[in-house]
Amino acid sequence: MHGEQRVERVVVLALDGVYPFELGIPSRIFGAADGRYEVLTCSVDGRPVRSCADFTIGVEHGPEILATADTVVVASMTPSHIPAELPAEVSDALARIRPDARIVSICTAAFVLAAAGLLDGRRATTHWQVTDAFRRRYPHVDLDPDVLFVADGRILTSAGAASGVDVCLHIVRTDHGSELANAVARRCVVPPFRDGGQAQYIEQPVPEHADAGTAATRAWALQRLGEPLTLSDLAGHARMSLRTFARRFNDEVGMSPGRWIVQQRVARARHLLESSDLSVDQIAGHVGFATGASLRQHLHAAIGVSPQTYRRTFRAAAR
Repeated sequence: MHGEQRVERVVVLALDGVYPFELGIPSRIFGAADGRYEVLTCSVDGRPVRSCADFTIGVEHGPEILATADTVVVASMTPSHIPAELPAEVSDALARIRPDARIVSICTAAFVLAAAGLLDGRRATTHWQVTDAFRRRYPHVDLDPDVLFVADGRILTSAGAASGVDVCLHIVRTDHGSELANAVARRCVVPPFRDGGQAQYIEQPVPEHADAGTAATRAWALQRLGEPLTLSDLAGHARMSLRTFARRFNDEVGMSPGRWIVQQRVARARHLLESSDLSVDQIAGHVGFATGASLRQHLHAAIGVSPQTYRRTFRAAAR
């Protein structure tokens, strides 16, 4: 514990048919955050849970621990274990969650939150392969099947498998800033930032030949965010035609080069707002926006607040 820094309790709910990988994500990510979080795992009855693999998982806690959680994460389960109606023991367990607690679903666990009525009228996501079934079952949920995660107030939903990492890193970043979130990502050897709006399903995630991809150009661009970066500059570095580069970039990243550069500049600006006393105009220059007004516009589009509000809010939360 760091001085008076409060340790937040994260309780992970494991249901029958749970995916072991997704179940372990909160412990791995939050557990690497310098003691800022305590992660506990429970089942609806305190008994071992059958996983989707050939083993059963023992847990240390029953549902009563949910009442003590600051954040609850419901881990995903195989589609065959998604309940048509919420079992009474699951409903009773969810009813123990405090009204002010943050609730997170990973992948198919969005079905559980929806069945409990927690997603009615909210924007949410789940794995792209089960979106048709989700829409039929829960038409009152504003489902977005094309994103990695959605944060709607105190409830966050994420898509398949590794997007559980993204949403947990997003929580660390929201709670404690990009410096700690980036440190956690390095320790876990995962990408430090994938925006929630990034495409879930990328048609061609790996090019046929390693030397034909855009990864080296992306790394080159990240070192030059403060400079003007045009599509011609990027394609020239990659030694591709404009059309080929744009197509391959979108295949690998799931978005256009222009949108990706704006996203990286906003992420860098957020870090500088959190960690420096530079003015908005100075930060804009450092990250490649032409003016402070341009930074304000892009930051507001990304997270809905002005630079000054973001800096004030973050520093107040940090104190």
